[in-house]
Formats: sequence, structure tokens, C-alpha cells
Amino acid sequence: MNITKTLDAKGLACPMPIVRTKKTIDSLHSGEILEVQVTDKGALHDFTAWASAGGHTIINQKEEAGVIFFYIQKA
Repeated sequence: MNITKTLDAKGLACPMPIVRTKKTIDSLHSGEILEVQVTDKGALHDFTAWASAGGHTIINQKEEAGVIFFYIQKA
């Protein structure tokens, strides 16, 4: 997987991880991949809904040591 950009949103509470993700993904080209790192457990639902609504694809997600990683491919 070729990650284009990484966004550190650890420690932020809803809705800030989504707000920052939207701003960052808007700077990418279609098909590029954004890695987002969050600690807010609500992000599990929020990111799935947000990506689906925007036509983006979560190509992978994992959790390590309390940090959730989302890999989002821009539509």
C-alpha cells in the first residue's frame, strides 16, 4: 500500500478527527491514500459513515496500542 499522507488525529474528540480528515483528503488526488491515526473509539462508526457518504473507500483499518489506523482511498 502506497500511503500518500498521514494525519495524526490522536487525542482529538468527535467531530475533530472527521473535520481534519476532510480537510486533508481534499488536498489529495483521486486514488491517493490517506492514513489517519485516531484514539477516539467513536471514530470506528464515524469514519465508516463519512467515507461511504463521500464515496471514499476505507481499504484497511487496524488497532494497535489504543490507536486506530484508517487507510482511506480518495474517491
